[in-house]
Amino acid sequence: MPDLVLVTDDGPVRTVRMNRPEKKNALTVPMYAALVDALAGAGASAATRVIVIAGAPGAFCAGNDLQDFLNATQNAEGLAPPLIGFLYALARAEKPLVAAVSGLAVGIGTTMLLHCDHVVAASDARFSTPFVHLGLVPEAASSLLAPRRMGHARAFSLLAMGRPLDAAGALAAGLVNTVVAPGEVEAEAMQAAREIAALPAQALAATRRLLRGSPDEVIRRIDEEAAEFKRRLASPEAKAAFEAFLARKK
Repeated sequence: MPDLVLVTDDGPVRTVRMNRPEKKNALTVPMYAALVDALAGAGASAATRVIVIAGAPGAFCAGNDLQDFLNATQNAEGLAPPLIGFLYALARAEKPLVAAVSGLAVGIGTTMLLHCDHVVAASDARFSTPFVHLGLVPEAASSLLAPRRMGHARAFSLLAMGRPLDAAGALAAGLVNTVVAPGEVEAEAMQAAREIAALPAQALAATRRLLRGSPDEVIRRIDEEAAEFKRRLASPEAKAAFEAFLARKK
């Protein structure tokens, strides 16, 4: 069985690649745990200056694995601890985060980008967060970070109404930095990562801390969202939404 998360180092840049293309990189509990390890390893490496998060052509990340959600609704569980650990790792990351997004970015595939410092999107990228349509609430501190980055109106449209963004819309909203052709997204992300890695390290770290602020507020919002997410998973609304979703898939 292939590794579901691939880690490669190229000089000062570590690439962390979600590697479940047959499921459009829907994230499972073991994948979250592997992502946490990859980010922790990068943080502990003096040689690593920048982290690039990537997926597969046509599918950056389709969100959380549906079966995990179904299990959580049936067992009255909340977000899995490795998923929370991944969100904490993003919030506390001390190395700059660059994302290379091609194709689908659904749910956490979109909300994780709010923690990234530089996002390169392919022109075929499509961002969506259908949490409320499933009777749930957003996660990854997106209820805090998205309004700050995009403004309340755009954040409400994306997170509450579930209206998707194409690459041009995401660029206009400030969710991504650059849009390129699908075949160029990873090269562009790597070029940006190398540009960041070449900056004076201490000045960059200090500037990034000033820009991002303390992670404590973000961690508190992650926890607040997770508690509400757990309540929503057990709600009649969520159960009905998942039943309707499964009926449409049959």
